[in-house]
Amino acid sequence: MVMKPAKKISPDEYILSVLSPRERLDAALSLAREAFKRRVLKPVDVQEAVKKVRKKAYAERQKKNPSRR
Repeated sequence: MVMKPAKKISPDEYILSVLSPRERLDAALSLAREAFKRRVLKPVDVQEAVKKVRKKAYAERQKKNPSRR
């Protein structure tokens, strides 16, 4: 039996993988709360940030598998 080499995984990915979806959401919200403690965010700001993140994620997926659309 041939064993495949272990996939390298970053500590951040490991930590997130052991958390439940609810715990991940709680962690993300607490980080966001701290990051934007003294700022006022408008819905437009949030929508623009979401677009930016989605565009980046889409670009990374296309880079991994360019034939996928």
